[in-house]
Amino acid sequence: MNQKQEAVEMFEELRAELIGYCYRMMGSIFEAEDAVQDTMIRVWQNGEQIRQDSSRRAWIYRIATNVCLDRLRSAKRRALPMNLSEPAATITEPRDHLSRTSWIWPAPAAMGDPVNTVLSRETIQLSFIAILQLLPPRQRAALVLLDVFRWSAREAANAMGMTEAAANSALQRARATIAQSNLRSDEWQGEDGEADPQLLARYVEAFEQYDIDALLALFHENGSLSMPPFTMWVRGNSNLSLFYDKTRSHCLGSRLLPIRANGNVPAFAQYVPFEHNGEMVPWSIHVLEIKQGKIAHIHHFIDTDLFVRFGLHTKLDADSNLF
Repeated sequence: MNQKQEAVEMFEELRAELIGYCYRMMGSIFEAEDAVQDTMIRVWQNGEQIRQDSSRRAWIYRIATNVCLDRLRSAKRRALPMNLSEPAATITEPRDHLSRTSWIWPAPAAMGDPVNTVLSRETIQLSFIAILQLLPPRQRAALVLLDVFRWSAREAANAMGMTEAAANSALQRARATIAQSNLRSDEWQGEDGEADPQLLARYVEAFEQYDIDALLALFHENGSLSMPPFTMWVRGNSNLSLFYDKTRSHCLGSRLLPIRANGNVPAFAQYVPFEHNGEMVPWSIHVLEIKQGKIAHIHHFIDTDLFVRFGLHTKLDADSNLF
């Protein structure tokens, strides 16, 4: 087997965890998968340079890091709607929106992470991804490799193409930036452990029947929801009630398919009726943030390409047994 083939085989062994790494760097599953694809191409093109077994992993991670840095050089910071504005003061149907490149997007729960590394679930949740976006790209890489993946300073420095002192310095600056940020890591973060199955079942029933009173009963009094790519977000039971009422026509007849996202967080794929032919088509991915047995926030990610990334069907019958 030649060096190029060996390099590609090593890359394939690391592909799943590389997606997890690039997702934390990029804040988007779309960009993460594209970055990993670019990494594979560069690994193939430069396969003759592969080193001994002890440093092959770092060599591939250096390529992936450089791909992410290249892509982030001219990119603006991704965010969640709550990071950009106050909640809506007047409740209307959402209209103002930003491009896909403006937003943090969810990722499937099945993304890989480094073998033999026990990672905290919080390091892949949306709240943590939002905090990572505050950091300059090299500091972001240092924090992910050293604090999240638990690499040694030597391994991280090798992967980042810098000295150990520089890698540790980047980590310290990253920690300082996070400590001084206005984003709290626990503000939108769901509780540890499994969500109550009865709560999730009640959510499905209330949403599919579009029973607004039943939906509101599942939220904390100050609960909220957001819906990228729309900038508007809503907080408080009275505002949620108005919002659900104003968007009723878009959601009547919906069906929810249970899935998992971002570190095994409960989520649902929302399908809506397509005309009158009995077919259901993708509309939104709901990611629930649950605290103390109630819903604190629901992210409604409206981008049908996410259904492909989550391995979901792009069309279902209304009576499908998948629901």
